[in-house]
Amino acid sequence: MERIAFRTCPLCEATCGLEIEIVDERVKRIRGDRQHVTSKGFICPKGSSLKQLYEDPDRLRTPLIRDGGGHRAASWEEAYELIDRRWTEIVEKYGRGATAIYFGNPNAHQFENNLALRPLVKAMGTTNVFSASSVDQLPKHVSAGLMFGHPLSIPVPDLDRTDYLLMLGANPYESNGSLCTAPDFPGRLDALRERGGKLVVVDPRRTKTAAKADRWVSIQPGSDAAFLLAIANVIAAEGEVPEGIKDLVAPFTPDATASFTGVEPQTVREIAGELSSAPSAAVYGRIGTHTATFGTLASWAVDLLNVITGNLDRPGGAMFSYPAHIGEKRSSKQWTFGRWSGRASRRPEVLGELPAATLVDEITTPGDGQIRLLLTVAGNPALTTPNSAALEPALEGLDFMVAVDVYLNETSRHADVVLPPPAALERSHYDLAFTGLSVRDYADYSPPVFATDQPSEFEILVKLSAIAGGLGPDADPNLLAAAALAAAIQAEVQKPDSPIRGRDPGEILDTLGDRPWPERSLDLMLRVGHRGDHFGANPGGLTLAELEENPHGIDFGPLEPRLEQVVSTQSGKIELAPPQIVADLPRLRAAITSTNGSQPLLIGRRQLRSANSWTHNVEVLMKGKERCTLEIHPDDAFRLGLTQGGLASVTSDVGKVELPVEITENIRPGVVSIPYGWGHGQPGSSMKVAASYAGANVNLLSDGSIDELSGNAVLNGIPVTVAQASMDG
Repeated sequence: MERIAFRTCPLCEATCGLEIEIVDERVKRIRGDRQHVTSKGFICPKGSSLKQLYEDPDRLRTPLIRDGGGHRAASWEEAYELIDRRWTEIVEKYGRGATAIYFGNPNAHQFENNLALRPLVKAMGTTNVFSASSVDQLPKHVSAGLMFGHPLSIPVPDLDRTDYLLMLGANPYESNGSLCTAPDFPGRLDALRERGGKLVVVDPRRTKTAAKADRWVSIQPGSDAAFLLAIANVIAAEGEVPEGIKDLVAPFTPDATASFTGVEPQTVREIAGELSSAPSAAVYGRIGTHTATFGTLASWAVDLLNVITGNLDRPGGAMFSYPAHIGEKRSSKQWTFGRWSGRASRRPEVLGELPAATLVDEITTPGDGQIRLLLTVAGNPALTTPNSAALEPALEGLDFMVAVDVYLNETSRHADVVLPPPAALERSHYDLAFTGLSVRDYADYSPPVFATDQPSEFEILVKLSAIAGGLGPDADPNLLAAAALAAAIQAEVQKPDSPIRGRDPGEILDTLGDRPWPERSLDLMLRVGHRGDHFGANPGGLTLAELEENPHGIDFGPLEPRLEQVVSTQSGKIELAPPQIVADLPRLRAAITSTNGSQPLLIGRRQLRSANSWTHNVEVLMKGKERCTLEIHPDDAFRLGLTQGGLASVTSDVGKVELPVEITENIRPGVVSIPYGWGHGQPGSSMKVAASYAGANVNLLSDGSIDELSGNAVLNGIPVTVAQASMDG
């Protein structure tokens, strides 16, 4: 028996459509869906690997319980009973403040997790919440929240219509883009240049994207904020900008910042002129600018430039997506952060989370509120968060740990219980997060490709919510989900601006039918969203059923100006100079006047065939040329006596790694690069392919430094010492 299934790839933010050929209920081939409304057949190597991920013999199908020196298979009942008993004991002895949760970035790709995680955190009753956001994009949420009033009001470059794109710290030819959902991002950049537009890439490495650009600007790691403000300084001197902004950027002249950024003043002036004079232009900064000492200042400076050049909220500039599941109005409640702080680190929360870089401190510092119990959901912080050398023993020293994960990896090997969710092809898919960052407004939905007897991840998380809330291991997740949906409907019909205000909640619930609970919740969101059918009040409006009838998605067209609807600050205006930003500028001014150190500066890098750490167990993605290498400029390699393919040791204040040398002119002198997500093969893990391509864990070199405003980890610009590895290791 043969059939074709269509679905959205869940492995990165590009959200490409896939066409899956199935013979006798086995995947025969995966290729790009040529009819998909946004990706139009584009696919990267990761998309086709969903077959291998589904069939991987190392993927967990049953719960594991730690028993002595290893893990053994267990029933779901036994696993939940153990979790309930130990969770109850720890909470009764130490209080709810002794529990913590960490969730990794795959959660952002799974709408059912988006629906279940907030109730889980509430049931846990803890403020010890950590996620991959604070080793990634948190500075952008902070700057967006301060400027526009909401941390999800993030403008994206209108790639398909812009005439000029200034890109910093991003490499979409290999990463496919991030905080900018653009299927076939490389093709869109090619089209930009083919229509006569210009692409300028700013990066310490001559990445694949930089090599395709009209201009590559080599910059010193961690200096993006100063570079952007130098551009703003030139524009302010030559054009009309608010007087207060002129004063703020006055110290950041191209000449004053040159030694700090490594960018010639004339280059800054030329780019400022091009940006100002282009018919349309957008500035886009990504992870290289965020995982740095001045990450939030750089994020703010990106949109400051978009505003003062007149390119915010206009075609070809930086615009705001409008997801179908979002209503007509956004809350006008003033966004705040810093509502509480970490017990040990004293670092403030942002978006309800504490910095992941401080997780180790919260576990190891004795006293009331010390973390004794940790729940991880689709996360591998042992590899992907700073100061891994200290975090590993901290995880081992916990009283109890639960991991929701498909693998026994470097983190879950420490767990007392591992609960495996279904594979990607066994779950439905809708992008709650990434449609809010899309360069076109669209929607698509994918039903599961295969059935499974495993509980869904939604059911697992609801079950854990019941246990954390004291309802015991036998609580029915369906009853809890039903109650949650009923409460959501009740809240919706009471909202003053809801399209179903005053309607009968029972009628609404009945209309949602008998789909799985996450799908019913999704259908509710779509139907009350700005494109929804409003449960009959807007005939022809969007429903989940309509998305099911359109497996290639529905394209609603290019982005449209909507700034008045987006801005939700207390003043009702864009805050170009938020007080928190202004207060942090002296720190940057001090840095540009200080003497640069002589040590090499370490940066990370992303790779086309890697989705952080968890796709490293797929042979087809790992085979070939060794990729976990130390990139270094020929001049530095010669000075240090390093040879191509030889072994180098890289040492920071907190750790040391050894890895092969890759000498390349595609990196700035004085800068070295190690990719992110490697360091496999640890005892107790069970990922055979990953272990055979172990690589070095770059986070052994990061010390837990953070961006002051957002708490985001500093992973770029770390001073290191590089030398030949000793023969005795």
